Amino acid sequence: METLIVNAQRLLSHVDLRFQRYAMAKINWQNRLIGLLGPRGVGKTTLVLQYIKQYLPVQQTLYVTAEDYYFASHRLTDLASEFVAAGGRYLFIDEIHKYPDWAKALKLIYDQHPSLQIVFTGSSVLDIKKGTADLSRRAVIYTMQGLSFREYLELVHQIKIRVHTLQELTALQVSLPPITGILPLFRQYLERGYYPFAIEEDFDIKLMQVMSQTLEVDIPSFAQMNVSTGRKLKQLLAIVAQSVPFKPNMSKIAMQLNIGRNNLVDYFLFMEEAGMLLQLRSQTQGISALGKVEKVYLDNSNLLHVLAAENANLGNIRETFFLNQTRVLHEVRSSVCADFYIDGIDFEVGGKNKGLKQIKLAPKGIVVKDDLEQAYLNVLPLWYFGLLY
Repeated sequence: METLIVNAQRLLSHVDLRFQRYAMAKINWQNRLIGLLGPRGVGKTTLVLQYIKQYLPVQQTLYVTAEDYYFASHRLTDLASEFVAAGGRYLFIDEIHKYPDWAKALKLIYDQHPSLQIVFTGSSVLDIKKGTADLSRRAVIYTMQGLSFREYLELVHQIKIRVHTLQELTALQVSLPPITGILPLFRQYLERGYYPFAIEEDFDIKLMQVMSQTLEVDIPSFAQMNVSTGRKLKQLLAIVAQSVPFKPNMSKIAMQLNIGRNNLVDYFLFMEEAGMLLQLRSQTQGISALGKVEKVYLDNSNLLHVLAAENANLGNIRETFFLNQTRVLHEVRSSVCADFYIDGIDFEVGGKNKGLKQIKLAPKGIVVKDDLEQAYLNVLPLWYFGLLY
């Protein structure tokens, strides 16, 4: 355990507290068992290390990653017992899905050590969700997404803007400081601003590594796929990237990839859960709506720029950004008269020349325009929707 403590202290010594993600304030850190989930690369590890460094006594806190070689010959339950016996109160376990029978281990630790608080993270949303059935009465689960445009401005350009609610935006109650060159900054975000490692070198290479790990390791291990099926996921993502946004013809794609149609529906769902895709569903209520997918998008505009540079037309980028940012706090559905429907409002997304035709029949309609700095009437700039979290 001494080696683990030394490793954790070394990591904490390099943690920067100047910028913190939106999820820090959303989590109720008083719960005894907390799960922080989300796609690879969105900053979960940094967030928990920041919390430890800022709020917890180092002598009573231990951070470990389930990928550590220590667990090749030691059990997580034994570590917890030894840690509690030594006076430990806070145990943080990163990449928990890499530990065999992790859900059972967490349940035992939770039940056997009532004085211990446990926080775990998982890069693969899929494996975590698979195991939470055993923890449903114990764990409080939070999901974390990539950077909003607001967070990007603060992290990369030191421009601070408060969070604005959707209600404030649509009521034109936006309070902003003067921002010079906001539209060029917005373009930068769309290309390489969604993931916190945007501030590092070789962004494109690192993003490709995130995609490969997700498609070749995370999803296949969850769904018990073989290697060849994992490769088909990459082919499927390439098909989507070349066509987004599109309404998928499941039968045609299944034939193209030589897989069953029912399996294809599962693959789309797996990739959505893993942060590779977004599926826009209709406004239909009830169980039937679960399978009614109107359009499929890549999860965020950064993926679009890397995977579909030649097909990344502005219309695709605009809609992808809008859906990606609004879905964090709202249920987004397809609109019968415009592009998107959220909380009783129809939104039509387009460029600066977009007219009002599509929203004329909407009880409440908003036109969202790119290349626009300020709002007027019922027209909002696209970048405003990056201020929601």
